[in-house]
Amino acid sequence: MRFIAVYLTTALIVLIGVGARFAIGNVYSEAEATNLISSLTQTGLYLGSAIAGASATTLALMLTLLGLTSQARTDFDAGVYKSISQVAWLSTVSLVGAVILLLMLVLPVGEFEKMPEGWYRMMYEIIFALTVLVCALLTATVVRLFLAIRHVIARVTPGDAV
Repeated sequence: MRFIAVYLTTALIVLIGVGARFAIGNVYSEAEATNLISSLTQTGLYLGSAIAGASATTLALMLTLLGLTSQARTDFDAGVYKSISQVAWLSTVSLVGAVILLLMLVLPVGEFEKMPEGWYRMMYEIIFALTVLVCALLTATVVRLFLAIRHVIARVTPGDAV
């Protein structure tokens, strides 16, 4: 039941991405695909960098949270450590996805003679899908982190205030 928020927010981001992709329509030519890739590159570099930075920061903060839980006077159940592990896993996948996105965005785009037919259309679809995926992963990470923090707070707060 706790994970429904993670799944719902991830699905929402994916649905927005799919809706945006359908709103753009079909990519009919290589020239059109190269223009779309150029447009994605301009914003994608900032987005990928931000997601990579956020994921790396979250991983570092999970180490801090792990240290806090191991030194606290409260005995934490296995659920807290599982939550920390899940946030770390999501952050790692987000970081790797963001790095792959950044690598894809720095590939040269132009009218090269020896590129296979449909190369730029396929590249555009992959970059667009990867952008949506890393956004969804970051959102899932943040929601899962929120749930983990609430779990820790509930364990260290006296009474039923949380």
